Amino acid sequence: MAMSGGRDDGQPMMEMNTTPLIDVMLVLLIMLIFTLPPVTNSVNIDLPSPSPNETPPPVDPVVNKLVLTPANEILWNGAPISAGGLASNLQTSMQMPVEPELQFEPEAEASYDLSAQVLNIIKGSGVTKFGFVGNEKYRAFGKE
Repeated sequence: MAMSGGRDDGQPMMEMNTTPLIDVMLVLLIMLIFTLPPVTNSVNIDLPSPSPNETPPPVDPVVNKLVLTPANEILWNGAPISAGGLASNLQTSMQMPVEPELQFEPEAEASYDLSAQVLNIIKGSGVTKFGFVGNEKYRAFGKE
C-alpha cells in the first residue's frame, strides 16, 4: 500500500488516503466474482409427447457400400466401378424417393489421392446420407 509522508511545515494533511479503500473494494469485487454461480445457457422447450398410435418413420433398408482397395479400385456394393460410373450411380440414388445411405470404407492401404478424388465426387453429387464405416479397426493405430 502506498503511504504519503505529508508536508514538513507542521500543517495537518487534508487529503484522505484512498489506497486502502481501493484495495478493500478490489478484494470485495474478487470475492463477489468467485461466489457468483456459473452462468448456464439453457433454453427450456416443451416438446410434444409422442402419441402411442403414431408410427415412427420407416427406416431405409437400402445401403450402398463404397470400398477403395489398395489396387486403386472403387467397389460399389462389391462390384468394380469407374469414377464416371460412381457419379452416375450417385445421381441415380439421388433420384430415388428415399435416398439410400452411402457408406464409405477405404481399406488400410488404399491410396489417399483416390480417397480424396472419390470424396470430391461424393461431395459434388449432393449426397446427404453419407457415413464413414470401419474406422474402429484403426483405433489402436500407432499404439504398440
